[in-house]
Amino acid sequence: MSVLALTRETDRRLTKWLAANASPCVHRVLSAVEETAESTKLWCGAAAVMASLGGWRGRKAAAAGLAAVALAQLASNGVCKQLADRPRPPKEWFPHDETEDRPDSSSFPSGHTAAAVAFTAAVAPAWPLAGAVCAVPAAMVAVERVQSGAHYPSDVAAGAAIGLTGAWLIRRAPRLVLRYWL
Repeated sequence: MSVLALTRETDRRLTKWLAANASPCVHRVLSAVEETAESTKLWCGAAAVMASLGGWRGRKAAAAGLAAVALAQLASNGVCKQLADRPRPPKEWFPHDETEDRPDSSSFPSGHTAAAVAFTAAVAPAWPLAGAVCAVPAAMVAVERVQSGAHYPSDVAAGAAIGLTGAWLIRRAPRLVLRYWL
């Protein structure tokens, strides 16, 4: 079996399993977290709280998180979704009506997951406790994207990779600029 065929089969199985096995309570909680994260509201709010309550460390973490979100959103939604034309998972796999609200854009990669992971991964080195707190809703957003029918698991994995890369670049950018351009 080729890697692509194995990925498709794994995507199909995991997506159908998550859609069928999420309890109504879990479904409601995941949907609420995703609604809060829509348009990066959750991450902007978290950054505002960190900046106002966390002193210098909070402002540093908030700035890194927001910069990483911007970079991840640019990469995932501005570049990757334009290059990949992957359809969303089939509506008949899902026992709920949330698939009616999903966007028409490419399924690959998950921009929500890219933003969530980018913010969390950029915040964690500057303020580990805040990063740990942010990891909970970030993981919930990733699971919700599959459970709701918006993405395949591989879309979420790609979004997470983009988010991690964005956070790494934001942390390394000052050193890279100094080393290679000055």
